[in-house]
Amino acid sequence: MSIFNSIKQSVTSAANSMNSELKKFRSKDLLQAIVAGSTMIAYADGAVTADEKQKLLGYVRSSEQLSVFESDKVIESFTQYLSRFEFDVTIAAGEALQKIAAFRGKPEAELIARVCLAIAKADGNIDSKEQHALDQICQSLGLDAKNFL
Repeated sequence: MSIFNSIKQSVTSAANSMNSELKKFRSKDLLQAIVAGSTMIAYADGAVTADEKQKLLGYVRSSEQLSVFESDKVIESFTQYLSRFEFDVTIAAGEALQKIAAFRGKPEAELIARVCLAIAKADGNIDSKEQHALDQICQSLGLDAKNFL
């Protein structure tokens, strides 16, 4: 029986590992869209606050779909998007909106918009530049930003 239990445990462990990897693969595009949108919102007013960063990390940790990603990977992705925005806002915004638009008409679209709204509210208010970025994100998702305020 112990050989059977050992084999069963080994197969179960391999299956769990494979499921985790599959979840990462399926959710990687969603993570990229959320991080791209969050960075676009956070950078819109020209200053990325610690509250905005913490809000994003908190969401990723609590999300069933995204919790498979290590915080270091999320921070690394956020930092990459942020450096793109610091280099050229127009090009970075275009790239971010392209990642986000992949979810147009999909169930995840509202989720992306809601996370971006939460990032916008993280520092206590939504200024006109953040509102403009939120409008662009919602438009690329085929949503009306007014439905999220």
